Amino acid sequence: MLGTISRLPSHVVMREASDPNHVNYRYWQLVEEMAKIVQSIGPPRGSSSPIGRLPTEILIQIFLYCIPEDANWTPAPYLAPMQLTAVCRRWREIAVNMPNLWRRLRLEIGHGDWQQRAFCYDSYLKRSQGRQLSLTLECENNHWTELRSLLQPYAYQISSLHVGLFSGVSSFPLVLADFGGLEELAIYTDGFGPVPAVPAVAHIAHSITHFPPNMRSLRLLDTRLDFQVLSSLNSSSWAGLTNLEIVVEGLVSLPCLLRLCPNLSSLTMIGTFMTALETSGNLAHTKLQSLRILPVNTVFFGLLGLFDKVTLPNLRIVEVRNVGRWAHGEFKALITRSQCPLESLIFSGRVRTTPQQLAEYVTLFPSLKLVVDPTRSSLFQ
Repeated sequence: MLGTISRLPSHVVMREASDPNHVNYRYWQLVEEMAKIVQSIGPPRGSSSPIGRLPTEILIQIFLYCIPEDANWTPAPYLAPMQLTAVCRRWREIAVNMPNLWRRLRLEIGHGDWQQRAFCYDSYLKRSQGRQLSLTLECENNHWTELRSLLQPYAYQISSLHVGLFSGVSSFPLVLADFGGLEELAIYTDGFGPVPAVPAVAHIAHSITHFPPNMRSLRLLDTRLDFQVLSSLNSSSWAGLTNLEIVVEGLVSLPCLLRLCPNLSSLTMIGTFMTALETSGNLAHTKLQSLRILPVNTVFFGLLGLFDKVTLPNLRIVEVRNVGRWAHGEFKALITRSQCPLESLIFSGRVRTTPQQLAEYVTLFPSLKLVVDPTRSSLFQ
């Protein structure tokens, strides 16, 4: 549901590349044009070829520019870095010995000849030579044993992990604590099939109880977790998180979530929820800078009570969407007592405010970037 280019399945890429009206159509055109240029260069023919006389240092920089910075790719002969190894012997020797070319990989689990693909993936990962890895796992069944066996030698290299759980998946037996170098984790679905089965969600909830010590970013997308499950974690490993994006259900307590993550600088809450009655004392959270509240459906009572027990002195960006009647009085009290340097305030979708309320925000923060966009209600925007 919340797809980005960095985690698109292959069939989505094909649809974008073939649809002239899609926002990413031109991007994929450029990728194809770059591939044709590299292919047209052909192998150097002696010293008379200008490309053959380029210093290795220059070729290294060119090769690095061929690798997308924001996407993990399934190995393919028509895409870098595999394509670079097929131009000529010299290019192959240079490319194979450039670990930074082999740090990003998309692995498909659940269809085709796994043994053949596993051999290809392993050969690819070996060329990273111990560098940090960014991996995307697209899982369409529960064959986790083979996957764990493949990843085990590289567990401490993996710093970024995106896991796609598609319709055939009913479990999530990865033990995140085993990935000692993990800094970023995202779990998502393909956005077209059903959300993960209940057993898979239960496995996910258990898996996120303990994180590696360097874990900083957690994004649980399309995976609805009951807020009571989150509030009962009480795990010290969550204290290191600086970015959290979750889909929650039930009664939500903002102070409870912020206590769980004292170093959080960015929080996005998505889902169907109501504000829980907060009985604990006031909480001052000095690290939070960005707060996004994006309910799937209009929130009953407009988030009344959500801001009552918190102080956020470093809050800079707030976005709310589809919350119905806006809790203006409570929010104004929050930013007044917090004395925060608010820079951006965004109301989108079904949020009911008045011109007088908006004017009060501008009076408090003369340089405030204030956006009111009732057409921007979808989570895709």
